[in-house]
Amino acid sequence: MQTLDEVDLCFPQLLNASCRKRALPPAVSMIACIMLTFIGLLTVMLNLIVIVSISHFRKLHTPTNILLLSLGISDFLVGFLIFIQTSVIDGCWFLGDFMCLLYHVLMYIIASSSIGTMVLISVDRYVAICDPMHYRTKVSEKRVKMCVCACWGCATLCHCVLLRHNLKHPGSLNSCIGECVILINNISSVIDMTVSFIGPVIVVVVLYLRVFVVVIVQVRAMRLRTAADPQQSSVKVKKSEMKAARTLGVVIVAFLLCICPFYSVTVTGKDTLLSAYNDAFIILMVYFNSCLNPLIYAFFYPWFRKSIKLIFTLQILKPGSSDFKLM
Repeated sequence: MQTLDEVDLCFPQLLNASCRKRALPPAVSMIACIMLTFIGLLTVMLNLIVIVSISHFRKLHTPTNILLLSLGISDFLVGFLIFIQTSVIDGCWFLGDFMCLLYHVLMYIIASSSIGTMVLISVDRYVAICDPMHYRTKVSEKRVKMCVCACWGCATLCHCVLLRHNLKHPGSLNSCIGECVILINNISSVIDMTVSFIGPVIVVVVLYLRVFVVVIVQVRAMRLRTAADPQQSSVKVKKSEMKAARTLGVVIVAFLLCICPFYSVTVTGKDTLLSAYNDAFIILMVYFNSCLNPLIYAFFYPWFRKSIKLIFTLQILKPGSSDFKLM
């Protein structure tokens, strides 16, 4: 018969080496597991719709939507990380040192690439609103694809370098079996915060403030033009671009509110996201943002609602469905 101490251990058979489980009431553990599972399923499903929609329908192959596709891929991957989180609610890591390292590396890469995508979205909206005459020449599909690939490549390379000690010796920092800990020294932490978070956030804020000022000026100009000649097509184009700027602005604000707490833990130098109760809440906010983005698209973008209908009614399986008009 197991003793109380053995029940509280992650690995009861390893009395002297096992970590202790997190002291959570059974009801709390069950609710947390149900919530994470639900968020994970919803995140994977909604972002899969985003990926299929933009990839399948040719009318959606625009520079802005390519950026949304990149964001959807990162959010889709987060959905799988959520399922890993459900297995460590009690604070015990059962997947081994390699999977522990892989989890953290993927988390950092996904977070950095998402922030990089937000910067690209801000640049896209800045050019579209502040320099609309040259938007098509400056922002092409090919250039956007190259920027997205560079964003993911740089995020992967940078974090492999920053986590090189952990990559060489996975699990060397664990104080007991069942723990998942990685180390980021102070210098690496400062570099990561500056390059992956502080710098990009400053760029995003500055660009969107500029966009906000230009939008106010253009709204006033639109009212004057509409009063003079309601049939001007140029006014309609500008109105569409500003609506996209507003929608993507909501996405960026929601993202920053959810991701800021995640990056704040890196200044401590030691990352124990899977063994601390408070950090679990921080991770939950990151997960929720990945689920929130497609909901924002559904609320603001008619093409996304149309694509959902076509996907669930299996209309996309018909020949020529990729040429359906959604916008």
